[in-house]
Amino acid sequence: MEYVIEMLNITKDFPGIRANDDVTLRVKKGEIHALLGENGAGKSTLMSILFGLYRPNKGIIKVNGKEVQIDDPHVANDLGIGMVHQHFKLVENFTVTENIVLGSEPKKSFGRVDIEKATKKVSETSERYSLSVDPSSKIEDISVGMQQRVEILKMLYRDAEILIFDEPTAVLTPQEIDDLMDIMRMFAKEGKSIILITHKLKEILAVADTCTVLRRGKLVGTVDVADTNEKELAEMMVGREVFFQVDKPKREPGKKVVEIKGLTVKDNRKLKAVNNLSIDIYAGEILGLAGIDGNGQTELIEALTGLRKIESGKVVLNDVEISNYSIREITEAGIGHIPQDRHKFGLVLDFRLDENLVLQTYYQKPNSVRGILNQEAITKKAEQIIEEFDVRSGKGAETSARSMSGGNQQKAIIGREIDRSPAFLIAAQPTRGLDVGAIEYIHNRLVAEREKERAILLVSLELDEILNISDRIAVIYEGEIVGILDPEKTDEKEIGLMMSGSKRVGVANE
Repeated sequence: MEYVIEMLNITKDFPGIRANDDVTLRVKKGEIHALLGENGAGKSTLMSILFGLYRPNKGIIKVNGKEVQIDDPHVANDLGIGMVHQHFKLVENFTVTENIVLGSEPKKSFGRVDIEKATKKVSETSERYSLSVDPSSKIEDISVGMQQRVEILKMLYRDAEILIFDEPTAVLTPQEIDDLMDIMRMFAKEGKSIILITHKLKEILAVADTCTVLRRGKLVGTVDVADTNEKELAEMMVGREVFFQVDKPKREPGKKVVEIKGLTVKDNRKLKAVNNLSIDIYAGEILGLAGIDGNGQTELIEALTGLRKIESGKVVLNDVEISNYSIREITEAGIGHIPQDRHKFGLVLDFRLDENLVLQTYYQKPNSVRGILNQEAITKKAEQIIEEFDVRSGKGAETSARSMSGGNQQKAIIGREIDRSPAFLIAAQPTRGLDVGAIEYIHNRLVAEREKERAILLVSLELDEILNISDRIAVIYEGEIVGILDPEKTDEKEIGLMMSGSKRVGVANE
């Protein structure tokens, strides 16, 4: 059998952890090969070795049957290997073309960059693969989905034949995900080989030919996707049976906890992002907010948490109007916030884990006495959250937040917010970028909070998540609620039509 990539018996150690333990991966020409595993299973480490970002402690790599030493990404590029990273490597205020040619600039005489030649090649490549990217746009002005296409063009510009995608759908809308899968299929048809790092089982079943599963750094096995199913892959990945449906007892909602009335909020361009929006949320219910990204969800969350000014309307929490409260006053009034961007708004990445776990309470007793931090109390609180929420970290409370896997960073934030027992919990994309095991755990924690009579607003782009754990579903389109649905009487198709503005139902607050 001819393989384009062979990674044989790869072992990689970091201080205190073996990220890859004797892993073998073989990829055929023209196939889409999924690399599946929990957060922290070693998938990204293995691909970073193939791309030259890390050197393995043991093992060999062969490209097209020849043993190679990949010391840095330039060597990988020369071997025809390209990589789209989970967090894009783009310069925000450069144009698309400038980003694509960075490091491989075509030169005119006297060493000047031939930007016209570069733009022409970028345009031709974009057209050939129907990527529809404008070469002259600045990165800061284009959508996340378009930015990902720029990363793909960077690989194609360098004539890559082996394309690595690291969690490529974590930040995309459902429509962008479908488009990306079509692009991958087209590449495979052309004879390019694709390695898809993911933990989304539906995507593997939809697009991959072969799947290799890692668990805690070790190889579990490689299977033909046509011969497996979601349940089997989940068991291989987590090491136990995974339940995709949350056990959620039926219950009547309690008293009104949150009243949002006539809320109008502007975006950064001073346009109305939330337009005269009204909705109530009750104790003991999860209200799911469904919508295509960019329809006012972010501005609504920011207005509710004090991060953005309310233009008009009001927010009432337990009969107290909090519309003009400061962020700290809102937190103290009883609002918890699991932010959609855990790095920007959830954690201070260079703080220790215990410091992150008391960000809203460090000034209160027992964490602080007469303005002086009580480290013993802070450590004790951190250890309690770490244990209760199964936050895995190399050095416990002392671990730097930056060094933790995405799933464990998310568990830390959720632990911190739930531990404060807020009356109203806003969970924005709470499972973005997480594996099935972590998703199952977080869904169960949210349902447990519902059982404690909390009011929960779940904002998610994942329709199956909204349908799975919501008691009511509100659909937002262009900053307005266009319908409220019962999850047991609707489906993805109906919600999808409403999300795109092509269908409305009578909006009652029932």
